[in-house]
Amino acid sequence: MIKHDQNGSLNGLLIPLVIVSLFFVTSAGFAAWAFASRQDYKLNTDEKIASAVTIARQNESTAKDKQFAEAYKQPLKTYTGPQAFGSLSIKFPKTWSGYVDDTGKGTSVVDGYFYPGTVPSITSPSSTFALRVRVVAQSYSSILTGFKGLQKANKVTISPYALPQVPSVVGVRIDGEIRPTRNGTLIVIPLRDKTIELSTEGSEFTADFADNILPNVSFSP
Repeated sequence: MIKHDQNGSLNGLLIPLVIVSLFFVTSAGFAAWAFASRQDYKLNTDEKIASAVTIARQNESTAKDKQFAEAYKQPLKTYTGPQAFGSLSIKFPKTWSGYVDDTGKGTSVVDGYFYPGTVPSITSPSSTFALRVRVVAQSYSSILTGFKGLQKANKVTISPYALPQVPSVVGVRIDGEIRPTRNGTLIVIPLRDKTIELSTEGSEFTADFADNILPNVSFSP
């Protein structure tokens, strides 16, 4: 007589049953997640679309505001200095104001300050300017010497530079601490026995300095 091992039969059936159960639980979990995601999408589609449209409109508005602000700066205004000091010509956005002392008194025979709207106090040490323009009654070499120490201290970088309108006269571009506690960009150009200095402080007006100011500066060497 052949005897059946009932325990062996049960063990053989248990493994497939566990596998089927795990598969069922996993499938049920995935189905629940998919259903919940579908319901969330279905219920919140309008809200999500509205949010996306709002963000897109805000980005478009910001871009248009920037384009308008740039366009509104045109046409550029012009300042031209005395012939005795090289007839220095500067163009700047029409939305800026300027104050220039070109009487020839003092160390700076031409001393100009430019800023959007109203020019800040020119006597306050805390004031920063979108553009400073100076013709200094000092030689180019003496002014450059003053920045060599800052270059050695790694507070500034100095590189050759020529204005696009006057490429025959080569000066330098100085980036970094152009004056105590003030970082920015300073252009230093020789002018006979004097020196031209053009600068912007901080980073807010770097684009204007590069795009509107420097390409339009001219003088008589």
